[in-house]
Amino acid sequence: MGAAAGMLDVTPTFLRALGAARLIEPLRSSGGHRRYSRYQLRLAARARELVDQGVAVEAACRIVILEDQLAEALRINQARERPAAH
Repeated sequence: MGAAAGMLDVTPTFLRALGAARLIEPLRSSGGHRRYSRYQLRLAARARELVDQGVAVEAACRIVILEDQLAEALRINQARERPAAH
């Protein structure tokens, strides 16, 4: 957790808050340490941007989740609209 917090320039408490808001749920190592994926770190970085702009942590997490869902829906729609290769 310390390494992830350092990479994002946030506190471990901030990362725990993102976990409590269910934005990110890190895997645990055999020693119990939190392990974050690059995807989770990207979501956390976006949440930090919003918090830095004055958005509450819980609201920032909800915004990031909705942004991520929209991006995925757009990706799926674009894939469906592509003509099938012959």
